[in-house]
Amino acid sequence: QVLRKSLQRGVVLSAGSFLVYEAHKLISGFAEVHASFKVEEVIEQADYLYGSGETEKLYQLLAQHKNSDDAELLWRLARASRDLAQLSSTSAEQKKQLAYEALEYTKKALEKNESNFAAHKWYGICLSDVGDFEGIKTKIGNAYIIKEHFQRAVELNPKDATTIHLIGIWCYSFAEMPWYQRKIAATLFATPPTSTFEEYAAHYHSRLFSCLHTADPNFYSKNLLYLGKTYLKLNNKKMALLWLSKAKDYPAHTEEDKQV
Repeated sequence: QVLRKSLQRGVVLSAGSFLVYEAHKLISGFAEVHASFKVEEVIEQADYLYGSGETEKLYQLLAQHKNSDDAELLWRLARASRDLAQLSSTSAEQKKQLAYEALEYTKKALEKNESNFAAHKWYGICLSDVGDFEGIKTKIGNAYIIKEHFQRAVELNPKDATTIHLIGIWCYSFAEMPWYQRKIAATLFATPPTSTFEEYAAHYHSRLFSCLHTADPNFYSKNLLYLGKTYLKLNNKKMALLWLSKAKDYPAHTEEDKQV
C-alpha cells in the first residue's frame, strides 16, 4: 500500500511537472513570436523615420533596443548614431561619443550575423569615422580593413549602390592623398594603398552604371558631388558641370545633403 501510494504520488507529480513544462514551452513560443513581431515593427517604424529625415526621433526609438541581438536593429542604430553626430546642433564631444557608439553597434551586429551586408558596410563607415578622432596614422592604418568590409558587403549584396559608392570614395581618397600622408602609408604597409582618379571614374562607370544598370546614380547626393569632383580632376569640365549641377539641385532631406 505504501509503495502504491508512493507511485501514485509520483505519477501526479510527474503529470504536474509535465504540465508546467508544456506551459513553459507554450509561453516561450508566444514570447519568441511576439519578440520577432516587435523587431519587425520597430524596423518598420525606423525605416519610416529614416525616410522622413527624423534623425533625433529615429535615434531615440532605436536607442531603446541597444541591447538587442538583432543585427538589423543594431546596424540601423549605428546609422542613426552617425546621422545624429552629423547634425550641426550636436556638440563636438557628443559627435565623438556617438562615433564610438556607432562603431560598437556595428561590431555587435557583425558578431550576431556575419552574413549581414549592411553590418559590414556600416562597420567600414564607422571605423573610418573613428579614425578622424585618432589621427591620420590610425585612419590610414585602417584603410585596408575598411575596404575589405566594403568588398564583403558587395559580395553579399552586389546590387547595393551605396557600397559601390563607398568603394569609389575609398579610391578617391587615396587618389587625392597628399604627399605627407603617402609617407605615413609607406611606413605602415609593405605595399601602401594607392589609387588614381582614372581608376575612380572607371569604378563608377563599370560597376555602378554598367553592371548595376538598375541602380540610379542620383540615389545619393554625395555620389553626385564626387562624380563632379572626379571629372574636375580629370579636366572634363562638361561632365563635371553635369554632375555638380545635379548635386546642387538635389532635394536636401538630411544634414549631409545640405552640406553637399
